[in-house]
Amino acid sequence: MLKKIPVTEVRLGMHIHGFCGAWIDHPFWRNRFVLKDTKDLGLIRESAVREVWINLQLGLDVERPADAGAVVYEVVAEVPLEAPPPPPEKTSYADEIKRAGRIVGKGKEAVISMFQEVRMGKAIEAEAAAPLVEEISNSVLRNPGALISLARLKTADDYTFMHSVAVCALMIALARQLKLTEAEVREAGMAGLLHDMGKAMIPPEILNKPGRLTDAEFDIIKGHPAEGHRLLEEGSGASATVKDVCLHHHEKVDGSGYPKALNGDTMSLFAKMGAVCDVYDAITSNRPYKAGWDPAESLQRMASWKGHFDPVVFQAFVKSLGIYPIGSLVRLESGKLGVVIEQNEQSLLKPRIKVFYSTKSRNYIPPLLVDLAKSAEKIAGREDAEKWGITDVNRFWVAETQ
Repeated sequence: MLKKIPVTEVRLGMHIHGFCGAWIDHPFWRNRFVLKDTKDLGLIRESAVREVWINLQLGLDVERPADAGAVVYEVVAEVPLEAPPPPPEKTSYADEIKRAGRIVGKGKEAVISMFQEVRMGKAIEAEAAAPLVEEISNSVLRNPGALISLARLKTADDYTFMHSVAVCALMIALARQLKLTEAEVREAGMAGLLHDMGKAMIPPEILNKPGRLTDAEFDIIKGHPAEGHRLLEEGSGASATVKDVCLHHHEKVDGSGYPKALNGDTMSLFAKMGAVCDVYDAITSNRPYKAGWDPAESLQRMASWKGHFDPVVFQAFVKSLGIYPIGSLVRLESGKLGVVIEQNEQSLLKPRIKVFYSTKSRNYIPPLLVDLAKSAEKIAGREDAEKWGITDVNRFWVAETQ
């Protein structure tokens, strides 16, 4: 039996069954749990959520004085289904970036919690992550570039956790580019979020090793897809698609991948999608052993790896990000350098950029926003930041998010 109560009535020992509000508006990654900590009780009361559902069979009921009078609560067997909200409207990069930042931050905390629970021997409950996938999906629908670009910014220390959030977002954007149904889009997002759960079982000294791995250590790393698949099988809520991506995201269409040496004929569409998204985020991110590559450079390199990716899936992936993804350093025909800060839906070759460097004077210039769709300027090509002694490219497009 479920009962809806105001947060002022919540007490320790209650089983929280759901929050009456958006996932991003309450401080927990799970929607269902027994309330045991006074700190968590305080967080609930201080949050933007004003009411919660409690499960009377799994936890305590409301405690009221005998003389408090009759109070009417909504009591049901199941939480009533609300009419689905309309699809979120498209927004600008600037409008979405702050909300995306909150989602990325809370998403990282959720993945950290999932990893910790797995290491403690708890079974994975995939359905608990559904609200996070929904928030990421809605953010990508409002503006694909905002959350995807933010999720790429990660330190070597938080790479494993942020990588899961990033691949979730990339899978969602790619699924929409491939014209999959919204149900399949959510499946793709969940697969991206959980694809690396097997890494929770790898010793941190190997997972975060800054130097070259030994053959024995690499064999341990290569066991994470099968280990993750086992964890999902032993847990609950993970679909066959999610398990498939977890097991096969390191396969290649030429059959040289692992763990099953599948090829383009035997890999599923979702596994092919996972392979592309996983690699892109890995090579554009700072890792314990190397700095991330420029986004545009990464796409160019990936395009040259024959036999690695499915061509149709890869082309759709490029379209979902843009030929010059956000954060790419480009050179204009005028000789000025700029960083891509937003895509143009009408033309992949005409993004908005922030110009900040002159190759002629070899010096920084006052930053200037240039919309190539409304300018005579054209991109001559991508540029290598090291060539010009530029070490802080990210700060120019991240500053646009403040």
